[in-house]
Amino acid sequence: MSLLALGLNHRTAPVAVRERVAFAPDGLNTALQDLLDSGGAYEAAILSTCNRTELYCGLKEPNDQRITQWLGDYHQLRATDLQPYLYQHTEQGAVRHILRVAAGLDSMVLGEPQILGQVKTAYQTANNAGTLGTILDRLFQHTFAVAKQVRTDTRIGASPVSVAFAAVSLAKQIFADLPKRTALLIGAGDTTELVIRHLHETGIGRLIVANRTLERAHTLAAAFAGYAIGLEEISSHLGEADIVIAATSSPHLLLTAAQLGACLKQRRRRPMFMVDLAVPRDIEPTIADLEDVYLYTVDDLKDIIQENLRSRQAAAQQAEEIIDHQVEHFMGWVRVQESAAGISLLRRQAEAVRDEVLARALRQIERGKNPAEVLRTLADGLTNKLIHTPCAGLREAAARGDTDMLDSIKRLYQLDGKGFHP
Repeated sequence: MSLLALGLNHRTAPVAVRERVAFAPDGLNTALQDLLDSGGAYEAAILSTCNRTELYCGLKEPNDQRITQWLGDYHQLRATDLQPYLYQHTEQGAVRHILRVAAGLDSMVLGEPQILGQVKTAYQTANNAGTLGTILDRLFQHTFAVAKQVRTDTRIGASPVSVAFAAVSLAKQIFADLPKRTALLIGAGDTTELVIRHLHETGIGRLIVANRTLERAHTLAAAFAGYAIGLEEISSHLGEADIVIAATSSPHLLLTAAQLGACLKQRRRRPMFMVDLAVPRDIEPTIADLEDVYLYTVDDLKDIIQENLRSRQAAAQQAEEIIDHQVEHFMGWVRVQESAAGISLLRRQAEAVRDEVLARALRQIERGKNPAEVLRTLADGLTNKLIHTPCAGLREAAARGDTDMLDSIKRLYQLDGKGFHP
């Protein structure tokens, strides 16, 4: 086996480079076939996300540079221009790399779970394209099992480390019955979209999206069965909201204590959870002084995130120990596969010796020779032929003083070595 993991990621290459070597999902089948046709690999899979592009290949020859050349040629880049951003891992280094990637240990956000789904997609795409062989297929299956073990045996993904996820996690602590609750999201940017995705996963009851551009609010709300309003309509719907999360780029406050005071009477002391993720702020800070209101800012969440990140880093150390063990487990399987050809040859040679000696014995019996005598001759002949090679090896190793070879042969044939003289 000669296994290679070649690629670049958010640590080694800027986004301008990453986007030039990204593979479009609808072009992956063609790319995989083209990669095998280039002659360097006999099996391959491609993992391409916004943060990384990686090729996993079984090479026909160790240290074959045709894979690097192909990657540059495919994206119309000179290999010399691409080389400074690339990393490559071979054999057990490649195994360790894919296990760390799938477990979220190599991600921009430590322990994030999305990458495992992306690795599974890369496997499925390569499988559908027919570019997986025995080694890579087994490696991916092993990878999925190890990633699951890391998630089960450590707390690598238990603590939120993004403001969006942290905000929703706090909401879950305050409201145990989120499917009965209404959330008002102010803004329709990337952060708000992440918050909505997390809320949707919790089964939130109703979603209201308020934005300066109503069309953008409607597009985002519609994707999650929500309702869109303009910023000027916030006061009319504020009383319905159990959860309010604001994340706009507005230079001015969008929610004031006066606005909220009026709607709190309407809510009759039902608590309201609010998170201001905007800088500058969208929600007036004095709202935190109102009864039945729980207001958090982005700085409050950062403290939570830092604590959770420390927790994840401790879990990551446990995950690395699991991966070290599982790398060796996989390499053991590989070594067994590599020995299969030798075992098969040894068996064929032994069977050939058996057939030769048996044929000679049958001819002697047909000519009338005593069967018991023929059997003794057969046993002696078979024994001599089968032990000739190891005995010759022992004598040669002893003559050379090659103790390593002597020990290897003795272990192979389970000889205790006491008083043994070849």
